[in-house]
Amino acid sequence: MFVKIFQKEKILVFLFYSLMAILYYLALVIDTGFYYHYWAVLLNHFLKALITIPLWWLFFHRLAIVPIWKKMSLHLLGLPLFTLVWVWVYYLICDRYGIHRLQGSRIVWDYYITVLFYIVQFGNFHLYEYYKKLQQQQLIAAQLGQLNLQSELSALKAQLNPHFLYNVFNTINAAIPKTAKHARDMVNKLSDLFRYQLKASREELVSVKEELTFVQQYLELEKERFGARLSFEMQVDDTLLKEKIPPILIQPIVENSVKHGISPLIEGGTICLQICKTPQNTLNITISDTGTGVDRQQKSDLLKRGIGLSNTDERLQKMYGIGLALKDNTPQGLIVNFTIPLENEITLV
Repeated sequence: MFVKIFQKEKILVFLFYSLMAILYYLALVIDTGFYYHYWAVLLNHFLKALITIPLWWLFFHRLAIVPIWKKMSLHLLGLPLFTLVWVWVYYLICDRYGIHRLQGSRIVWDYYITVLFYIVQFGNFHLYEYYKKLQQQQLIAAQLGQLNLQSELSALKAQLNPHFLYNVFNTINAAIPKTAKHARDMVNKLSDLFRYQLKASREELVSVKEELTFVQQYLELEKERFGARLSFEMQVDDTLLKEKIPPILIQPIVENSVKHGISPLIEGGTICLQICKTPQNTLNITISDTGTGVDRQQKSDLLKRGIGLSNTDERLQKMYGIGLALKDNTPQGLIVNFTIPLENEITLV
């Protein structure tokens, strides 16, 4: 699919250059009355293509995420630079090898045509980029709509269970002797986990505080199983607790650390969760563990075969265009990192 699109783009660029070459050839013919200006036309557009390449890379790769109005401002510098460089090199080669070019007062047409060429060329490039982004947004919106539909179906299926489950939890809680406070607390935490998961299936955003409470309750229940082998830390500024994020993003990563990192070690390990705000108005979320770690090949496979990590990575990719980043912890273990825009900055990619 990508190869077909790339071939189509090359054909469109070729057709544009061919059209401009024909028009310039006609201008030379009208100017001189002769039909032998093939080398002048080929040299003309070869140089323009050569000068276009670094500018195209700058605007559509290096500055791909820069707002369009800033790019337009840079074009005010790019246009005269493109024109002057082309005229200087083109005239130098023409004069050196005896290739016909416009002379005298007609030189102004070379400047005019080159300026027009730049405007039309990069105007079409930007329009095509906008068209591709619009198509990508529509595709992502359709995929997200499908995911939302699946979530709604899951929520409808889950509606059969919640009240029954809560009643069972309450019954179990009542059946436990009041002296067994620890057991009653565990049942309450498990009940809260189910309640939060049901809420997450119905809401697109929750507060950081709610998500951290869910993660902490999950870890406390796991700690009942692992005992001293599992410890965890949370480093989060209180000012971030009211920020909104998609639900159940962090817990699957933490669960992966417990299951694949800490559990295999006899001595266990520590999981650390850090959340901070960046200057770009995003939340930087890092989950690190001192578990077994993974090698380079396993890192590339983790996001493909691990259900929790792969689903989380897919959600992030579709919502924000960038997924999970994995790297080694020191002296051992794994670090999983991702960033998400704050609520007022959230936009489709």
